[in-house]
Amino acid sequence: MASGFFAILDDIGALMDDVAVTAKVAAKKTVGILGDDLAVNAEKSTGFLSSRELPVLWAITKGSFLNKLIIVPIALLLNFFFPIAIKIILILGGLYLAYEGVEKVVEYFFHRSKPLHVEAKEVIQEGEVAEKAKIRSAVVTDFILSIEIVIIALGSVLEEKLLIQIITVSAIALLATVGVYGIVAIIVRMDDAGYRLIKASGEKGIFSFIGSLLVRSLPILIKILSIVGTVALILVSGGIFVHNIGFLHHVLHILPSILREFTFGLTAGLASVLVVTAGKKLLAIIRA
Repeated sequence: MASGFFAILDDIGALMDDVAVTAKVAAKKTVGILGDDLAVNAEKSTGFLSSRELPVLWAITKGSFLNKLIIVPIALLLNFFFPIAIKIILILGGLYLAYEGVEKVVEYFFHRSKPLHVEAKEVIQEGEVAEKAKIRSAVVTDFILSIEIVIIALGSVLEEKLLIQIITVSAIALLATVGVYGIVAIIVRMDDAGYRLIKASGEKGIFSFIGSLLVRSLPILIKILSIVGTVALILVSGGIFVHNIGFLHHVLHILPSILREFTFGLTAGLASVLVVTAGKKLLAIIRA
């Protein structure tokens, strides 16, 4: 009886070892999208009154958990019954990520957004309506990125047993939400922590300096995250194309892999932006 119990424990230990290995591989492959998820949600969780930042972030986090709860079982079922759908969804998701990344670049150079402090004033003035709109926008973006995270994680364990696939993908989905939104919570409270330090130190000394540094660093950090996230979007999309579209395996093969992936992602993104822009203009003409 005792030997049977220890045999079960040994099997569980072996399973956890396998999951740890596959989860590490899956985490490496999804890190680019996680970076963009972090940048997007840090940006969407700022611009509110200090008292509303954490409630807004919690609402987005709950939406993210719900997204994962929907996506994970559907992805596993599709992989079991209709595996070709995984590759199709990956490529379509890659197109979306490429479009999203290049659109940010185009937006920056040709349609400059309003400064952060102006956006913050507008959000505060519009109140609950603007808050709900931002939460809805963040949850929708999270849904798309969650699809990519889950499918890329699943793609890294396709050769493993079904149980390992389920545990690995579920673990990555959970860690993605907890990790991303935990870090976002720290980021959005940086300025508040800075103001508290300044006030507690009487605006003098090292603590006042640290507080001022935290306050000044928040917009810079969000801008850096936005840039890193944009590059990550293009790179991740290019990687999806390289690994899932056969004829691309031999295109530009003399270039370093990171440059190839960026080139393919940028090209697909530019094409997507042109198609979408042309479609919008055509639709406007038809409606007129």
